[in-house]
Amino acid sequence: MLLVVDAGNTNVVFAVHDGEKWRGSWRISMQTQRTCDEYAVWLRTLLEIEGLSAVNVTHAVIGTVVPAALYHLRQLSRRYFDVEPLIASPRLDWGFRIALDNPGEVGVDRLLNGLAAHRMYGGPLIVIDFGTATTFDVVGEDGSYQGGVIAPGINLSVEALHSAAARLPRIGVGRPEGGLVIGKNTNAAMRSGVFWGYIGLVEGIVERIRREFGAPMKVLATGGLAPLFSEGTGVFEHIDSQLTINGLRFLAARNPEPDLSHDKDHSAEG
Repeated sequence: MLLVVDAGNTNVVFAVHDGEKWRGSWRISMQTQRTCDEYAVWLRTLLEIEGLSAVNVTHAVIGTVVPAALYHLRQLSRRYFDVEPLIASPRLDWGFRIALDNPGEVGVDRLLNGLAAHRMYGGPLIVIDFGTATTFDVVGEDGSYQGGVIAPGINLSVEALHSAAARLPRIGVGRPEGGLVIGKNTNAAMRSGVFWGYIGLVEGIVERIRREFGAPMKVLATGGLAPLFSEGTGVFEHIDSQLTINGLRFLAARNPEPDLSHDKDHSAEG
C-alpha cells in the first residue's frame, strides 16, 4: 500500500492507496515544528480506525512546498513505516517536458497537479488550485508543463483587508446572500468584493490564457474553495479534490522506489 503525503503551506494531507482505490485520506494543519513522533501517533490511530496498520504500508511518496517540514515527514516514513519515501522534485521522471526558463524553481504541487490533470482529463488544459495562493497552471496537449499564473489566495486577501483597514471586520469566505453584488452593509459589501472579485479574477485570467495559448482548453479546479467558486461561474469543466494526491501516486509509479537509508535517524535533509 502506498502512503502519500502532500504537505502544503496551510495543511498536510496523508492518504493511502491500495493499488486500486484510496483507502483513507486525512488532513492536519501545517506546523513545521511538528515532530515525526507527533505525526505517527495521529496517523497510526487514523489508520487503525480504517482497519489498517503501519505494516500495510510498503512504499511512500512525499510532495511538499515547505522545505522545513520535510525532515520530520521523511523520518516519519523511515521510523514508523520502515520505508524510504520518494521525494517529489523537478529532477524526477515526470513523463513530460517542463517548458520553463528555470524548471528547478517551479513548485512540485503545480507539477503534480499538471501530471494528474493530463493523465485523467487530457489536454490542453488550465488547472486552477485554490490554495494558500491561487495558481493557474497551463498544460499542453502532450502533457508538457507550460507555466502559469500565481495570485494571492483568497484567505490571504481577506486577512490583508482586515489587517490593513482598521474599521473593516474579519469576514468568512462565502457567496453573498442571494448572490447579490451590491452589499447593503459593510460585511455584505466585503463578502461581495471578495467572492465576485475572485470570480472576476478567475474568468479574466482564464480568458487571457486561452487567447494567448491560441487553442480551446479545458478548465479544471482543485483545492478546498473550488466548489464554492463553482457556484458563481460556469468556467470549470471539472472539480477534482484529489488531484494533487493522484499526482503523487502517478509520480511514484513512474520512478524507482528509493532504498531505505541505513542511517535512518540522522541522515541529512535534501
